[in-house]
Amino acid sequence: MAWLYLFSAGILEIVWAFTMKQSDGFTRPMPTAITIVTMIGSFALLSLAMRSLPLGTAYTIWTGIGAVGAFLVGATVLGEALTPMRIAAAALIVSGLVMMKLSAS
Repeated sequence: MAWLYLFSAGILEIVWAFTMKQSDGFTRPMPTAITIVTMIGSFALLSLAMRSLPLGTAYTIWTGIGAVGAFLVGATVLGEALTPMRIAAAALIVSGLVMMKLSAS
């Protein structure tokens, strides 16, 4: 169950990162509200996952899901650059996440 909590927390992190961008510096009420609610949900699920997962594993995977997910949303939804260097960086993050998951088993 901890891994499901952690994955869900990571998805919510992607949502709050995107809606924070859409909030335009917290000047738009709806994206601001969504940001705050999803931040709270993300932190709550992360804390549940940390009950049984090691700190280093849980936090690294949570931030990695958020980082790679935000990169993908930025590229696909916001039209941000997809350069070879950025793709390689995302691939390195994903490989680190896989290694962290395997080391937790």
